[in-house]
Amino acid sequence: QVQLVESGGGSVQAGGSLRLSCTASGSDFRINFVDWYRQAHGKQRELVASMTRDNADVADSVKGRCSISTDNAWSTVYLQMDALKPEDAAVYYCYVYVWTPSKGSQYYWGQGTQVTVSS
Repeated sequence: QVQLVESGGGSVQAGGSLRLSCTASGSDFRINFVDWYRQAHGKQRELVASMTRDNADVADSVKGRCSISTDNAWSTVYLQMDALKPEDAAVYYCYVYVWTPSKGSQYYWGQGTQVTVSS
């Protein structure tokens, strides 16, 4: 079983920066694919960034301002957000694809972390 814990959200002024993190814990697993999604109040969930062992990409809405990365062990995934705008305000979720020898492919959602952008 894999557990995800998100952190790094908060309230910032427009133009500020945040780094969100999504940390996985458990036994005998390998993360192969990670997505970051966000859902603003009253709107549908939106894909923000994706990362595999081979490549990474971000959505046009955050291109040039956000980047996705991991630590060397692929146990923690980050979303660096700069030059934040009010329209970036949302709950951000990580979505993680893992492989385990006993269970095979599994998918997990983080609990979400709130980002608020003011002024």
